Parts: sequence; C-alpha cells; structure tokens
Amino acid sequence: MTLEGQLTRLSRTWRGPAMAAMVAFLAGVPGLLAIPPLDRDEARFAQATAQMLESRDFVVIRYQEEPRFKKPIGIHWLQAASVSVLSNPEDRAIWAYRIPSLLGAMLAAAACAWGAAAFFGEPAGMLAGAMLGTTFLLSTEAFIAKTDATLCGATTLALAALGRIYADTHDGPPAGKRAWLLFWVGIALGTLVKGPITPMVAGLTILALIALDRKVLWLGRLKWIWGLILLLAIVGPWAGAVTVATDGRFWSEALGGDLVPKLAGGQETHGAPLGYHTLLAPLLMFPMTLLLPAAAVAAWTRWREPGVRFALAWLLPTWLVFEAIPTKLVHYTLPAYAAVAWLAAAALVAPISLRSRWTGAALAGLFGLLLAGATFYMIKLYGGASDLQFAIPSAFLLAAAGLAGGYLLVRKAAQPAVVAALGLGLVGHAALAAGLVPRLSPLWLSARIDKAMAKAQLLPEQGMADAPVTVAGYAEPSLVFALGTATELAGPEDAAQAIYEHRPAVVEQRQEAAFEQALSVYGAKSHLVTTVRGRDYSNGKKMTLRIYEAAPNSPQAPEQ
Repeated sequence: MTLEGQLTRLSRTWRGPAMAAMVAFLAGVPGLLAIPPLDRDEARFAQATAQMLESRDFVVIRYQEEPRFKKPIGIHWLQAASVSVLSNPEDRAIWAYRIPSLLGAMLAAAACAWGAAAFFGEPAGMLAGAMLGTTFLLSTEAFIAKTDATLCGATTLALAALGRIYADTHDGPPAGKRAWLLFWVGIALGTLVKGPITPMVAGLTILALIALDRKVLWLGRLKWIWGLILLLAIVGPWAGAVTVATDGRFWSEALGGDLVPKLAGGQETHGAPLGYHTLLAPLLMFPMTLLLPAAAVAAWTRWREPGVRFALAWLLPTWLVFEAIPTKLVHYTLPAYAAVAWLAAAALVAPISLRSRWTGAALAGLFGLLLAGATFYMIKLYGGASDLQFAIPSAFLLAAAGLAGGYLLVRKAAQPAVVAALGLGLVGHAALAAGLVPRLSPLWLSARIDKAMAKAQLLPEQGMADAPVTVAGYAEPSLVFALGTATELAGPEDAAQAIYEHRPAVVEQRQEAAFEQALSVYGAKSHLVTTVRGRDYSNGKKMTLRIYEAAPNSPQAPEQ
C-alpha cells in the first residue's frame, strides 16, 4: 500500500485525531520522565500544587507563605488530581505534575486534526495534528508542569469546534450535535487555566470572520445562553470562593499586578521588539518549518476558501496582539500554532510551487542544522566528552529532519517529506530531552543538592535531621520543591542559626564569610558534607553551594 493509502486508512473518522494525539504523546513523554524539575515557573507551579494537597486548601494558591495571585486555579486542580491518582506530594515526583501538560498537548494535536479534517480532508487533518504535536515548542511544553500546553489544548479544542460549525455552514461535513458543547468546554477550561487568553483568541477569530464574511447567523449555533451558563457553572464556583477567601485581593493583584504590567511594558525583563515571535517561529515550529512557505502562499492565494479563511481569522489577530504587547515570552503565541498547521494542511492538498518547495527545504535544513549546532554548544557549556554519545545522535536526527524533509519536498513528494521530517524530528527531540539534557549536570543544582543530602541522610523526611533546611544565597523554587515546603530561604546568619540548632544548611560561596562570622557569634561549629558546583540557568550565575551539618562537638541551642 502506498503512503497516501496508509495515511487515508489511518486517518478515517476518529483514528486521525487519535493518531495525532499519539504522536504528541511520543513527542512529550521522554522529557516528562527524564528531565529534573525546571526553574522557575515549573517548580513554582509544582510546589504550589504540592502545598495545595498538603494543606487541603483548593481555593487560594500559595508558594510557601506567599499567595500566588497571578493565574487561575485550573492547572493546580489538574496537577493535584494527577498527583493524587499517580503519586503523592511527599514523593516530589515531578513527572506526576507534568501529566496535565502532556494531556493538553495531546488534546491540542487531536483537536487540530479534528478541526482541519472538516476543511482539508482526513489525511491532511491528521498530518496537521501531528505537525502541531511535534513542533519544538509544544513538544517541549508537553513536559513542563505549567499552564501553556494545557492552554493550547483548551484553545485548540474551542477553535476546532468553532471551525467545524463554520465548515458545516459553508458546505462542509456536519459539525455534529456536540460541537457547540465542545466549544464552550474549551472556553471554560482555558479560562480556568489562564484567564482571558482562550476567550480572547476565540473572540478575535469570530470578529475577524464577521468582518470577512459579513454574516453572523451561523454563530447562533453556538447556543450562547446555554454556553454562558456552562461557562459560569465551571468557572463561577472557584471565582466566587477565591473572591471571598481573599477579600477580592486575587482579582486586584492578578489584573493590576500581573496582567496590566505585561500590557504596559516588558514585565520582569521579558520585553522584546515587534517581530520577536515571527522571527522565532521557524525555530519553534520545527519541523513544521518545512511547509511554512507553502502555508504562506496558500494563505495569500486561497484566502477565500473557508478553511484558509478561518485559519487566517484565527492566526492573524491573535499573532498581532501578542506582537504588540511589550512583554514577550516564546510560548505566548502557542494558542495560534494550530492555525499555522491548518494552513500547512491546506498546502498539502494542492500542488506546491517550485519556489515554495525550495524555500521550505532551505528553511527546514537551516533550522535543523541550527538545532544540531545548539546541541553541541550545550556540550561545550555544560557537558563533557562523555556526553557526545548522546549529543551526536540528537544532532544528527535534528539535522536529518530538516535535510531529509527538504530533499523529499524538492522532489515533489510532499506527504513523504512531512512524514520523514516529523518522524526524525520527534526522535531527535526525544533523544535531546531524555538523553542529553538530563546529563548536563551543571544545570541541575537543586536535584544534585537533594541527592547529596539524601546520601548523607540530611533530608528531614528521612527522620535523621531536623527541619527545616536553611538555604543562603540560592533561592530557586526547584530546591524548595525538592526539600519540602518548610525549606527556609534566608541569609547567612539564619544558616548559622540552623547549624547552632543542629539543622542542615546550604550556603552559597558568596555568603560564606558572613556565615562563618555568624557561626563564631553563636559559638557553633559546622562540618562540610559536600560541595555542589554548577550554574543557575535562571540568572546565568555560576554557583558553588556547600552543604553543612553541625559538627559532633558543636554546642546546641537550648530547647525552647
């Protein structure tokens, strides 16, 4: 059977979305299992969820003693459910906190395939979902325990359901009786996970379609009254509870302290110029980069087709909003990536011009080689000669994804080119995430400290050392997640007091002199257990962290 025949067989009815979800699963699960907790957002989210389970407070989000009034509760509820079923808070097993992100990426790929199939046919729809699931950005977000992959899944579900209704009213296949329900479920889930983003994307798409079509009657099929009731039923209980529990502080700080600063300027040094997202897109969408020129041509020449028009209405307003906002992070445009995959699917169902094929091949080859080069650059910065056994296969596969895909595309074999690029890119990303990156030990300071303290039986959970561990000069959330909620992030004097009280302490080299001076004041003596050296990649600083316990002959603080 030809490849075209196999794709047709695999994509029939529910199989296409299921296959796309499986591809997203295979792209995300290696990193989910292998990579230690990441700073700073992932570890903060995971720690806040762990505290939620420890305290049984499922309304107010906290990181240690600090309330987290930035994002809604949705991702924490999903993580809490995952940890409750698959693990427990005491284990600090980061993979269990990442499951909702993996499921979000799978949902995004499946919904993308389902929506695209209504316009471009089932084989192209399945490939669109697979392209989305293997993009470098989504397959990375799939193993990070924060909001973005889940947000992408919810938004793509809502827009795919809206697209099915739109296709039905434009001579496409029947949308089905549940399309309106899936739209509102996607809106509600997205709102509960990250506030206004999903409603904004859907609203901008609807407004753009109204402007292009000058028709609104088809929107009645969304059953607005029942939909809004469903939205309020899902989001309302928590919104009311957090308003009461915080006397309204959640909303004032979430809006005034988080959202408005992002709109007004580059929050937390994350400002970037106009065009930032566009310049990064070929890298972050790799290996779908192969079809970006063909997708652009399809958008320009076939915008009157319902599927292309819908994808443009989804993509352009959302993309322009994120380009216009001064604060920019690479994942902001992820909710629009499925629209690009739809345009790539549109390109697959029509002949691709020679210029588009050569341009796509050149782009894919270039960015495949750039990713391969970045792999070796990581070895230079953080690895050693022994890590080359993992770097070489990763680099080879990523380069091959671009070069082999480009070669096949130039030879007019568009579908084989996409399959080859996606397959090689998926395996290359897996080799990078599960093979090379976890071996770059200088990056994983918190995991190494945790392991060293466990070996010395200094973790309070082991029952040999008193809590809490005091840390001076290093305050990354990954260490709090590893050592427990009670971990004290303080100064050198507090670390000396911990030794005086016969508790463990971790002291960064820059705090060493003040720590020794404070020890002399207490009359306490410390014993150096081990030293951990590496780099705090959140701020780029080299770190030398020393783990101390009280010396056997050190005087102990009197009991209170």
